[in-house]
Amino acid sequence: MNVFELKVKAREITGKKDAKKLRKQEMVPCVIYGAKDVKHFYAHKNDFKGLVYTQNVYKVALDIDGAKHEAIMKDLQFHPVTDELLHIDFMEIEDGKSVAMNVPVRLDGTAPGLIKGGRLRFRKRYVKVSGLVTDIPDFIDIDISKLDIGDGIKVGDLSRDKLTFLDKEDQQIVAVISGRAVAAAADAILDAADAGVEDAEDGEEAPAED
Repeated sequence: MNVFELKVKAREITGKKDAKKLRKQEMVPCVIYGAKDVKHFYAHKNDFKGLVYTQNVYKVALDIDGAKHEAIMKDLQFHPVTDELLHIDFMEIEDGKSVAMNVPVRLDGTAPGLIKGGRLRFRKRYVKVSGLVTDIPDFIDIDISKLDIGDGIKVGDLSRDKLTFLDKEDQQIVAVISGRAVAAAADAILDAADAGVEDAEDGEEAPAED
């Protein structure tokens, strides 16, 4: 797994008031839950761009005022309107202890069903796995070279040494569907939209006469 180095400063004062003050200075308050204690810290929002706004997963090498910690991101909070990063929870990595992470899916090969005119439906671009950090890959590679029209791959079809998949087994990751099915789905959406317009028109009151 790739390593992301992040140098941060410890928070001497915690609480909502201090967090609000930090955000006004374009800082992001963070916390790391460790095996021994909890540590609060912060860094400028630009320092997190390569860590947060990417599909890659990282082991984070934290430097908190000189104290070294290895961690993974566990939770991110964004502003509901501006989508600005507000807070990050980290979990410290412990030797011999499994962690749960979302790992991006990467498709390999060309599906025969696509050559026949089918459409690729890539429904689940991340899968949640549990394992030692040293065993978690950067990507979960899935071979689609045998998928014909109507075929698909679900979470339950996956198997990797030393990893446990935590998503529901019946969740579909990728499938090849017929062009006819795509057209039928599009028609259904248009029909529903048309029905909504007609209902709205039927519900309009006639203008009052002068």
